[in-house]
Amino acid sequence: MILLFSIDGLKQRDFIHIRVNAMILTEKRAIYDAFGLRIRSEIELPELLAAANSEALADVEIELAKPEFTWPILDQTQDHYAVHGAKLFFYIHEVASFCIQEGKWIIVAPCESMDEGRLRLYLLGTCIGALLLQRKQLPLHGSAIAIDGKAYAFVGDSGAGKSTLAAAFIDRGYPLLSDDVIALKEPEAGANDASIVMPSYPQQKLWQQSVEQLGRTSQLYKPLAYSVSKFAVPLSASFLSSPLPLAAIFELSRTEANAVSLSQLHSLAKLPVLQNHTFRHFLIAPLKLQNWHFSATVRLAASVQAYQLQRPAEGAFSAYEMVDLILAATQKGREANV
Repeated sequence: MILLFSIDGLKQRDFIHIRVNAMILTEKRAIYDAFGLRIRSEIELPELLAAANSEALADVEIELAKPEFTWPILDQTQDHYAVHGAKLFFYIHEVASFCIQEGKWIIVAPCESMDEGRLRLYLLGTCIGALLLQRKQLPLHGSAIAIDGKAYAFVGDSGAGKSTLAAAFIDRGYPLLSDDVIALKEPEAGANDASIVMPSYPQQKLWQQSVEQLGRTSQLYKPLAYSVSKFAVPLSASFLSSPLPLAAIFELSRTEANAVSLSQLHSLAKLPVLQNHTFRHFLIAPLKLQNWHFSATVRLAASVQAYQLQRPAEGAFSAYEMVDLILAATQKGREANV
């Protein structure tokens, strides 16, 4: 079945032929639980956990675009995305055009030559991050693990080693809550409680070098669609699907020093960490969320401990050494709160 969509403004071509591949469609709309949301989808998302209650109303609908769906003329300075009112549009060459609307809908127009795995990567990454921003739920770019009933988040730039550090914690028996996108839910207005980390889905993405340094065999894992050297690592036995309060955030970075170091951040020093590592933070201004984002990060900074964690850019594998440092810091923090 071939559907024709007119998408003006795209440099590659004026019209994109969309093949609705039966393989990506579900026989009926499937219901999933992820990121604290009940997601009903026309596209199969095998990474996600099936909803515990399939009869409950969905928070988010993922739909394939209808032929009459109107796509905008994209801004000449940002030809891959555009914001029109409550709708965010973006286009990934040879994958799909996406529309995220009002924090409730994700409309997908797959390209004819698209790879299903790559399509799902954008759905569960950029689309979910943008949707959380529209819902005014702060998404952080990082990984989160559980330690003694509390959530601990590792944030940082791409390549900093966030997922590798989380994997080292998993090796020590600490379950994963989220990888790549950390969805936070703020406490009710007036409450002094901590923000809550909402679990995502039981999978990590690890580079081949990290897989090997962790003592695993890359042949056991499926390469991600966009990279033959990065793998999808399933974690069904090492994933916690229950929300947990966020106790601390660790900003991970590389340094020219020869040793791992950990230092606590105080007061205003926390703010740039939270603001810079908001997932897809470049969308905050186009979505006109600057005031909300500033207030949300100020509130989070006031309620959570934060640390700067540095690891040598070169030299021996240090993930397990960082685990020991973090466990010592979290133990000290728990004792201080007793």
